[in-house]
Amino acid sequence: MATIRDVSKLAGVSVATVSRVINGSGYVNKETEKAVRDAMKALNYKPSVAARTLAGKQSSTVALIVPDILNPFFPEIARSIEDAAQELGYTLVLCNSDNDPDKEMNYFRILESKHIDGIIIASYTIVPRQIMDLQEKSIPVVVIDNPLPGYPILSLVTKHREGARKAVRHLIDQGCRKIAHICGPLHVYSARERALGYEEVCRGQGNFAPSLIYPGDFRIDGGYEAMIRLFEQHPDIDGVFAGNDLMAIGALKALYHMGKSVPDDVKLIGYDGISLSMVVPELSTVAQPMSKMGKLAMNFLMKLIRKEPVELTIHELEAELIIRKSTSKPVG
Repeated sequence: MATIRDVSKLAGVSVATVSRVINGSGYVNKETEKAVRDAMKALNYKPSVAARTLAGKQSSTVALIVPDILNPFFPEIARSIEDAAQELGYTLVLCNSDNDPDKEMNYFRILESKHIDGIIIASYTIVPRQIMDLQEKSIPVVVIDNPLPGYPILSLVTKHREGARKAVRHLIDQGCRKIAHICGPLHVYSARERALGYEEVCRGQGNFAPSLIYPGDFRIDGGYEAMIRLFEQHPDIDGVFAGNDLMAIGALKALYHMGKSVPDDVKLIGYDGISLSMVVPELSTVAQPMSKMGKLAMNFLMKLIRKEPVELTIHELEAELIIRKSTSKPVG
């Protein structure tokens, strides 16, 4: 097995420099760090996690806590975080909280006892005090998909309201005059922002009514049920903005069962840009930059672990409108 001395020899640096790179302690310029990490990779060198942990050093392990692993948005985020972590020499531990605050708290206790180096949290139930408690215990934290304004907490979010506006404006541009919205749980920041974006655009349209908004709970079956109920109240709906792609897939299934053609009778657009959106007809969507978000989250966490200067604030990312066949104009 390769040793730290083998790495230092191949990289052309001292053992102390290799140690600083491994432990994230002390300054090492980017070129030297890259040379060390390239040497570690070439030699398949793995630092002894157990020894470093017992010595009070870092464990080269970070955690990701997600609220619902069955929602494809979170596995895609997890994959990008894992890839970024691996490039930095870290192992990722994935924790699924099932939207349960007690389960989240238990994870915090376990991760603290395991000397975790940092945590990336996606949670709809977390409160700022919990994050700050972790920070006070010298556990770096990055929050994704849930901004916490007014607190010294680093968070990454997509501009959901603007993304929703893009979706609804696209439906209007495609000729839709009565647009419904299938929303996620409104206590969730992202769902609430998307619903507000829909309302801001549609309230200026003559056919808007509050009953055109129906909850779908971010699930396929929820989208199916919402689509049925919306058509019972508004049989003249010609456009639908679903608050995520899972609900859009459920709505598409309901429209098919009701004998509605997409996009000829009803144009349908989702949100998130998950791989499951490639159904028939292909689903238009507003795509979140999941790969970019995961990589940024890990890179920010790495800066916090290394105690590098980072602004503890909300960082917003752009969403991209992707037009596919579910909203295209019928031929002829």
